[in-house]
Amino acid sequence: MDISVVVPLYNEAESLPELEAWIRRVMEEHHFTYEIIFVNDGSTDNSWKVIKELQKTNPAVKGVSFRRNYGKSPALNTGFQRAKGDVIITMDADLQDSPDEIPELYRMITEDNYDLVSGWKQKRYDPLSKTIPTKLFNATARLVSGIHNLHDFNCGLKAYRRDVIEHIEVYGDMHRYIPFLAKNAGFSRIGEKVVHHQARKYGSTKFGLDRFVNGYLDLLTLWFTNKFGVKPMHFFGLLGSLMFILGFIAVIVVGATKLYNMHVGNPYILVTDSPYFFLSLVMMILGTQLFLTGFIGELIVRNSPSRNNYEISEDLCD
Repeated sequence: MDISVVVPLYNEAESLPELEAWIRRVMEEHHFTYEIIFVNDGSTDNSWKVIKELQKTNPAVKGVSFRRNYGKSPALNTGFQRAKGDVIITMDADLQDSPDEIPELYRMITEDNYDLVSGWKQKRYDPLSKTIPTKLFNATARLVSGIHNLHDFNCGLKAYRRDVIEHIEVYGDMHRYIPFLAKNAGFSRIGEKVVHHQARKYGSTKFGLDRFVNGYLDLLTLWFTNKFGVKPMHFFGLLGSLMFILGFIAVIVVGATKLYNMHVGNPYILVTDSPYFFLSLVMMILGTQLFLTGFIGELIVRNSPSRNNYEISEDLCD
């Protein structure tokens, strides 16, 4: 099969027939073999009923329905697990992504040898309250991930080589960082295509400003686990050691200052009356705790069954 189109959705019953017809027209015009996997993320409208009706008229339509709303990342991951195409296309169900982009995305994967191609909605039909935070969010994501050629990490319209979806796991709210996940899995050929963005035709957006706060937290989590996930002592141990050493030196300075003043006859105070003494002790205690955190992390990693799981692209030893 050439293409699997994975469409996560939540309360998009009105747009589904139009989206299915649009995808079907594009596929038939370019003679692709395809499937459309609608992942109903616990919709409270009649989205699932619409999907079952569409399947009666188009055997390429497939569907999965969650019992409740889990989020976009679980929906995408479930769709990836069921996709059978050589190239997987993801898009939103609100008709803001154009299926007319599919042939070129497919060509970039199969002919230009990209592992992943992300859409870039260069001209957006969104309010400033959404576009400005989005620009800041994408700038931060480029800086942290090191993928400097992407302008829109969160664009729902993406194309993947099959190998990519088999080696990444999308969980939590990590759908925003699929290019980063792919890069961490060893897929470095990541491209971008300017795509057409349309104004929402039905319903209302399902996203609030809280996604930007959660997005930054998820980005920090992904960066930290990628950099220190298998070597936590390199972070906690180093930071803890530095804090302990600085605290220990500070204690010596406080004590030496008192002894010097006693020796030369200057006024002096008790060590325990100095706030610097207690600050030094706090630094030493925190340093010890951070070091032990790194040590415990190393023990956990050492006993993890996946500690030696590495991504191998080719093996000539068999």
